[in-house]
Amino acid sequence: MSSDEDFSLVMDDQKPSEDSLQQIKASITNYKKRHEQLIQEQIELAASRDDQREMTENCKQRSDKLIRDLKECQRSYEEQIETEKSRVISMKQEESGLLEEILRIEKALKKEEAKNDHLQQQADVFTAVPERPVVFRGSTGSKADTFEMKPRVVYPMEGGTALIRFDEDVVANKILDIQKHRVALGSDCRITVEARPVQLMLPRLVEIDSEVSPRHILISNLPKMDTDMLLSKLEIHFSKKRNGGGEVDKCELLPDSEHVVITFVEKDIARGLTEQEHHEVELQKKKHRVRVTPFLNGKITNLQTKMAVCPRTVLLTGIPDVMEREVLQDMLEIHFQKSGNGGGEIEDFLYNPLGQHTSALFEGVATAPEE
Repeated sequence: MSSDEDFSLVMDDQKPSEDSLQQIKASITNYKKRHEQLIQEQIELAASRDDQREMTENCKQRSDKLIRDLKECQRSYEEQIETEKSRVISMKQEESGLLEEILRIEKALKKEEAKNDHLQQQADVFTAVPERPVVFRGSTGSKADTFEMKPRVVYPMEGGTALIRFDEDVVANKILDIQKHRVALGSDCRITVEARPVQLMLPRLVEIDSEVSPRHILISNLPKMDTDMLLSKLEIHFSKKRNGGGEVDKCELLPDSEHVVITFVEKDIARGLTEQEHHEVELQKKKHRVRVTPFLNGKITNLQTKMAVCPRTVLLTGIPDVMEREVLQDMLEIHFQKSGNGGGEIEDFLYNPLGQHTSALFEGVATAPEE
């Protein structure tokens, strides 16, 4: 039946029965109970709904907290990753620095090993130096660990000059102060000479780096005999392979020590001969025991010089060639011995005429006291 349809309630004029009223009351009671149950269910559903809402809110809060914690953990993890990356970069840089330091140390070690080998080689050479008698003529005392070398200076003289060495430096200074000197050579002849100080260049410091020559040997303990014959015999002996030698490039005698230096063409021969050290060589028709030691090559690595003035020596310049050498030298010596000319006692006199070449040798040059 549609809701729009009209309906009419037909009332029964008859009075309801008592059973019908009871049934209605029971129905009403049931509906009330049903209503109360529905109300209770609504309350319970509302409470359940509130619980669900609260649980949902709690879950949302927990979810938000978890998200924040996750983000914080992620940020901390990223920071830790960056820190570890920085540490890795720093460790790589440190590793690179350590590798460079290792390479530098290895290079320095190789350099020190090479230096040590060189020093060991030098030590071996010094223990195998040629035998030479040495006489000590000094004094034993508590002096500084220093030694003094007296240089030998070759002084080339120009033509028309003379060197005068006086007994006293005071006289030399007077001659230098006057500078221009008129020397009488006769009644009508005079010459003018100029006095100058003698300056020599002397070594102040000399540093020499020495090394063993791979192509040279030094032979000592040699007998007294003709030099050419000695050199020929040694060259023949050490050029033979059965004697450990090889092709000889040069054989020469050192005049200051009377030792012989042999130069080979190849580099690997000298070492074998020096290792054996003593060799039997036929000299003067008999076997003679000679000693073979390494030969040192020296190279000047540092040279410092200084200028020194000879305090008692004077250089005369501008001397013309007007008479015989001996006569002119005597006239000059007589002039500079006279005190009236500012001179004094002469220890030595050397004259070099024009057009000639002469060299003077200075030994044990005296320098200023402060030097």
